[in-house]
Amino acid sequence: QVQLVESGGGLVQSGGSLRLSCTASRVIFGLNVMGWYRQAPGKQRELVAEITRGGVTNYGDSVKGRFTISRDNAKNTVYLQMNSLKSEDTAVYYCNADALGGSMRGRLEVWGQGTLVTVSS
Repeated sequence: QVQLVESGGGLVQSGGSLRLSCTASRVIFGLNVMGWYRQAPGKQRELVAEITRGGVTNYGDSVKGRFTISRDNAKNTVYLQMNSLKSEDTAVYYCNADALGGSMRGRLEVWGQGTLVTVSS
């Protein structure tokens, strides 16, 4: 049903910036929460940032102050502006959309295919 298409990944130098985009298609109901997760080599997938339909945000501690998440509800699109990138940010970034959120978080969600972000030192 709901499909997520990501774009914006690539190679960037340390200290640089990158902007990721994720658009949801085939959406016939509201997506309460959209977010970004990442998985680095040898590590578990972790939350980068998430945002509710109303604009309430939540960031992982490692990216606070450097990354900014935003969304365009009319376009069913979520963005991740990444600034001051570090080598530790190198990972596959996955878009996530949840139709419910709150106590039902994870019960009805979809994932994007992932986009690779590589930060060179």
